Amino acid sequence: RALSLSRRPLVRIHCCEAASSQARVEVGTEEAADGDTQAGFYNTPAPAAAATAPPVAELNPEDDMMIDKTHPRWRKHSKQVATVGPASSSMEMLEALFRAGVDVFRLNFSHGNAEEKRELVKIIRRLEARYRHPIGILADLQGPKLRVSTFKDPVVVLQDGQDFTFDLDKSTPGDETRVCLPHPEILGTLQEGDQVLLDDGKLRMTVKTASAEQVTCRVDVGGKLSDRKGVNTPSIVLPISPLTPKDREDLVHALDMDVDWVALSFVQRAEDMEELRELVNGRARIMAKIEKPSAVKDLAAVIAASDGCMVARGDLGVEMAIEWVPIVQRDIIAECRRQGKPVIVATQMLESMIDSPIPTRAEASDIANAIFDGADAVMLSAESASGRYPLEAVVMQQRIINKVEDSPRYLDDIRARVEKEGADPKHVCADSIVSAAMNIAVANKAKVVIAFTASGSTAARASRCR
Repeated sequence: RALSLSRRPLVRIHCCEAASSQARVEVGTEEAADGDTQAGFYNTPAPAAAATAPPVAELNPEDDMMIDKTHPRWRKHSKQVATVGPASSSMEMLEALFRAGVDVFRLNFSHGNAEEKRELVKIIRRLEARYRHPIGILADLQGPKLRVSTFKDPVVVLQDGQDFTFDLDKSTPGDETRVCLPHPEILGTLQEGDQVLLDDGKLRMTVKTASAEQVTCRVDVGGKLSDRKGVNTPSIVLPISPLTPKDREDLVHALDMDVDWVALSFVQRAEDMEELRELVNGRARIMAKIEKPSAVKDLAAVIAASDGCMVARGDLGVEMAIEWVPIVQRDIIAECRRQGKPVIVATQMLESMIDSPIPTRAEASDIANAIFDGADAVMLSAESASGRYPLEAVVMQQRIINKVEDSPRYLDDIRARVEKEGADPKHVCADSIVSAAMNIAVANKAKVVIAFTASGSTAARASRCR
């Protein structure tokens, strides 16, 4: 792969698994204009903060680990992202996960504090220096999580068809008829007919009447409701910043830790990513988590404003009909491929492995289909953060990836997709040369493809062809 989810190397080289030929294909284009937007990412040397991991020269000889690149773990094209949590935060487990297949570690800023994250970054950078191999670090910001206030009783039960009111009265605990929703921006935006979802979509309501002070809904799907459950409003775009005060504070810490990527949750529009880019100021790459219908509607613009995207299927499956999620997933992957932006497929990929050492057949197919569709990476969440079998989950994911990529259909599908997509009008020169290089490499069974690049743009376009 030419494109890495870590920003450590200026250029990555992909060695093909050809049997004997020593052919080499060199790709080069002049793309100063096209590549300017990525120049800060690829050309800027690592900041001084990266020195928290000792340089290789200072390590003991026994720490200088050489990698056997013949192992399937190092031959895969697709990347693996693993969330770090209580089950995977030790030096020993992080090293085991890296050796098993993890290319990028995700730090979830919804949990823990900055000092805990800082210690994890130090461990990961030490592993990076020890193995002389880039490891990506993704800082995932929590985003604006909207919640109801508290109730008088521990649990209230809402019945189908009844009325339920949201208001701004913080002094009175909620009951079966009302609760405080301490977000005036929601009450001021909702209108008759809009949808309101509670507790990850378990309870569903439709707005009957709305004002700036209170909103009355009809309960379409009732159930139990308790303190501080989440609220989703899939039918509206909220007039709020995607970055909460907590997110802004976490972002400062994450950039000081020299993370490679910053992911923004609950993106609604391209302007949200532009706001994040201004704050990051070239110190990391930015990733849009696609989990709102409004972001799906404005998909091309959101992806264009980002350096990469994540298909965040958890909230996406709450805010839109669940049967649409696989279709939207393929649309996001296709648009990211068209624009040459890396895309991660996330959420419940090996959910059963939180408590089981083996996955379901459906989960294995889920990962395989994402790779066949052209996803650049697949992610583990609770499986690696808090599950009983984090290492087994990573190994299983790696085995599935390798099996898919060893399939003749995989590269055939990639080549057919590249030919169908054609050249992007913004990258006609690079796409034309890369496509020709792909055909030459296949015909001559080339072992190495080298992309000459000033900004990283050619390497990024080449990665579309695997």
